[in-house]
Amino acid sequence: MLTGRPDGPPLVPPDGVVERIQALGAPLSVDVLPLLAERAEASGFRRSGTTTCGGAGRLLAATDGWVAVNLPRDDDLASVAAWLEVDATDDPWAAVVATTRERTCADLVERATLLGLPVAALGEVAAPGEPVTAARLDDDVAPLDRPPLVVDLSALWAGPLCTRLLADRGAEVVKVESPARPDGARRGPRAFFDRLTAGKGQLVCDLGSPELGALLRRADVVVVAARQRALVHHGLVAEAIRPQVWLSITGYGRAVDRVAFGDDAAVAGGLVASDDDGPVFLADAVADPLTGVAAAAAVDTALRAGGRWIVDAALAGVAAWVAAGAQ
Repeated sequence: MLTGRPDGPPLVPPDGVVERIQALGAPLSVDVLPLLAERAEASGFRRSGTTTCGGAGRLLAATDGWVAVNLPRDDDLASVAAWLEVDATDDPWAAVVATTRERTCADLVERATLLGLPVAALGEVAAPGEPVTAARLDDDVAPLDRPPLVVDLSALWAGPLCTRLLADRGAEVVKVESPARPDGARRGPRAFFDRLTAGKGQLVCDLGSPELGALLRRADVVVVAARQRALVHHGLVAEAIRPQVWLSITGYGRAVDRVAFGDDAAVAGGLVASDDDGPVFLADAVADPLTGVAAAAAVDTALRAGGRWIVDAALAGVAAWVAAGAQ
């Protein structure tokens, strides 16, 4: 019921997509479909067609395709004039709608990336062979014979959902938040935030604090959801901390310095529904929960295998893998 135009009937995903969605949760025996609607149910969202369920993004026609433009932050709206090279306006969205139809997808995405704006061209990311990438670094750690300690430095949806699923399987999860930058999910429905944090401990501290350092040295799994340069700035690098599993959740992969959220990342992967008038967003920020599930399954597999791993979970890559089920 979350997919389709607001004045039309609900749309279903293309054939094969639902099967791939459920396949993500199969290693954990998790039914994925209900997870896709958790935030919408708590927020009262409804389908909005070419506008995201949360209202901050739109799917717009360019000269040679479609682009998802997501402007959820005040800074994003303030950057529109620089992105489109137009005069500043009191109505940034009017400028976006008027200008995107005159630009190519590549031009819009390239300039947005330079400015840190979450803009994606429909289907720009090719489907990977697997939903996420897991690289084994060495074999010097035996499989655990106890519940893992998971330190969750992520925020919003994908990372917290991943660690909630791990907590459901018995992991000890500690959610870490900086007092200067608390989890943005706190600004949303309390019921949704509480659901994501259920069963977790909590630590509020600066990212460079000795307290966090001591916790990280004991961690079996570290979950991060920031671009690499920000992590390096705080000394949060896998090679120094050396947990059994380092999980990186980003928009396009840990080696790619590009911003994304769940809705635009899904479009980048080609994960949309369509009718006679063109594509519409599929569900609510769907790449977020899909990536959370895929990441949890990959971490669980790595822990059982032993050794040290880096798991690279890209929202757009997971979406592209799911979308490939329609082909």
